[in-house]
Amino acid sequence: MALLKLAALGALGYVGYQYYQKNAGHEGRAAFAGGQPSSGPSPVRNAGPESMRDDTARDWDKADQASDESFPASDPPATY
Repeated sequence: MALLKLAALGALGYVGYQYYQKNAGHEGRAAFAGGQPSSGPSPVRNAGPESMRDDTARDWDKADQASDESFPASDPPATY
């Protein structure tokens, strides 16, 4: 009887996890503006303040733009 309860609990957990994965999506990510592509296991948003979900507190300069464009790279941009 205990094994049957454990199997039922495992099945319920699996169904709940699949439901979460289906509905989690990438649309709610903090860095992405609406309509940004979000394919792949770890999507990276497009560069620039127009691709950010929240408005910036100040205007971007060249260093801000270059830093945002080089995000996945390990080297800093050459404009510093």
